[in-house]
Amino acid sequence: MGLKKNDETRAVICAMSSDGNGIARVDGMTVFVPKTAVGDEARIRIIKVCKNYCIGKMTGLEKGAPSRVDPDCPVFEKCGGCTFRHISYDREAEIKYERVKECIRRIAKIDIIPDEIISAQNTDGYRNKAQLPIGVTDDGRIFAGFYAKKSHRIIECETCKLQPPEFEIITKIFTDHLQKNGITVYDEQTGKGLCRHIYLRKGFESGQIAVCLIINGENLKKSDELVKNLVEKVPDIVSITVNINRKKNNVIMGEKCRTLYGSDFITDRLCGVKFALSPMSFYQVNSKQAERLFQKAVEFADPHEQSTVVDLYCGAGAIGLITAKNRKIGRLFGVEKVKEAVEKARENARINGIENAEFICGDAAAGADILSRRRIKPDVVFLDPPRKGCDRKVLEIAANRMNPKKIVYVSCDPATFARDAALLKEMNFTLKKAVAVDLFPRTPHVETVGLFENEKKQ
Repeated sequence: MGLKKNDETRAVICAMSSDGNGIARVDGMTVFVPKTAVGDEARIRIIKVCKNYCIGKMTGLEKGAPSRVDPDCPVFEKCGGCTFRHISYDREAEIKYERVKECIRRIAKIDIIPDEIISAQNTDGYRNKAQLPIGVTDDGRIFAGFYAKKSHRIIECETCKLQPPEFEIITKIFTDHLQKNGITVYDEQTGKGLCRHIYLRKGFESGQIAVCLIINGENLKKSDELVKNLVEKVPDIVSITVNINRKKNNVIMGEKCRTLYGSDFITDRLCGVKFALSPMSFYQVNSKQAERLFQKAVEFADPHEQSTVVDLYCGAGAIGLITAKNRKIGRLFGVEKVKEAVEKARENARINGIENAEFICGDAAAGADILSRRRIKPDVVFLDPPRKGCDRKVLEIAANRMNPKKIVYVSCDPATFARDAALLKEMNFTLKKAVAVDLFPRTPHVETVGLFENEKKQ
């Protein structure tokens, strides 16, 4: 007969999926059950039936897994942020390590054991950035929160354990200002209403805080009053801006920012390098773990004073500039397709006194091609692509045409890392070392750093 929607059954959770759901086998069918842990003996109800799998919901826990702990967040069951708050952090780190290890073995088909995972030293209060959608209740009360998993339904959350305490204070000031002054909230369905998101960023080293309100318009009523309240109650605020986004889409930030108070950016430091950060700048959200990740990437690269280094997804220049600052390399070339990020990379090089860096605006393939035609022969190539990984063309140019001694690959998805590792193996680059780094405690995400060496140059 097979499982049907609304069937109720008992199951033992035997594994975890890549997105943090428990996996059970029931009547020969794979069933994914959120908010469960390996070893749980649970009662579940089938809520969705697909061709090759089902989705279940735990309706009761008969016997909890040894790793299970009581969730310490009141909206854990509803919010789409945390995934692992119901299990111990030690077990979470094991799950992430095993995922990286298994992807390398199964997808890349490379026989290497990753180094011990670099676990997070702090699992709460580590996020230096928040993007909070603004909502309104049926009775007209304005609030901010987070999206429920795989939806745009906003879950009200006054206190998030992943964020610094100042963010809660700032959010409350914003929502009170909107409520008091009758300022409308954006509706995704109609495209009407003014206020869309609250954006917050803190420099954990500098202590500086930036606040930004994303609006579907040009002006915010009584903004002077809002600025006064924010600065009085949170003195570490050095930048207050509005970002204009009139497009009817799910993209959070628009292209234009206007400064209401202070500077249009904050500064922070990673690994001794100073960075200027605007609301549009990419910056790793976990500063302490990002330092440990970048230190590992530089350690793997191990450049010398004459080394030429190329960073093909450089963003605002983090990995390359940290390498140049800490290892005194010969030359640095960065490639990034976002014009504003390239400008920030150049500015970051300037404020750190790094004069041997050049940044090119273009996508990774085009930038790599430009450098190749200029006969730039790097000793080390850094690859830090988005979640989808590298295009084959980028890998071919980086590996075959540039022909470096080493490629250091930083990935936010173990599966695409392993896929690209297999491609690099075909191009005579051998994965010598790999390590998982947990930048996102309590979520399913994990970073991987891999060292590939050119077999033709050994």
